[in-house]
Amino acid sequence: MSSPAQRVSAELLALLAASGVEHIFLAPGARSQALAVAASQLADAARVQLHVRLDERSLGFTALGAALASGQPTALIVTSGTAVANLHPSVLEASHSGVPMILLTADRPHELRGVGANQTTNQIGIFGDAVRACFDLEAPTDASPTLDEARKNSILTIFMALLMMTPVLLMLSISGTSDMRRIMPAMLVLAIGLV
Repeated sequence: MSSPAQRVSAELLALLAASGVEHIFLAPGARSQALAVAASQLADAARVQLHVRLDERSLGFTALGAALASGQPTALIVTSGTAVANLHPSVLEASHSGVPMILLTADRPHELRGVGANQTTNQIGIFGDAVRACFDLEAPTDASPTLDEARKNSILTIFMALLMMTPVLLMLSISGTSDMRRIMPAMLVLAIGLV
């Protein structure tokens, strides 16, 4: 049985792949676990090429180069906190150059934001006008419509990135609980974080 985070991550990345995203760039982290698993599964099925980098700054520029070379958006997956800020130089370059990139950042659930914990950098508006849109999805639960929100926002994200040839930020709260034991399960997939 999969968690809501796993289901949302798998569907979101499958939609990106079906819409033409060929390259996914991942800087693994605890909160981006579900996204990382989903990206790995798509790569195993030969639906995308997965590029893993430990340093977010170099990941951003490598993804920028791939988007520039292909003319298609690349998807970048990072965890929360300063990992997002390390993408800023490449996002600025992409914005100024008209290169499309889709930024998938795994943020903390809303109830864990702004409470003084580590890695709680405010991701909303972090890139200013260098991104043309920022979607902040609620943490998925079995009873929430997050899957529908993810579907709608992923389509909008792709459309905006292609139409405007610019970076778009999609922030995802993956764990739906403040219980840290449930946020880090024993095993999981790629880049969002699991419940």
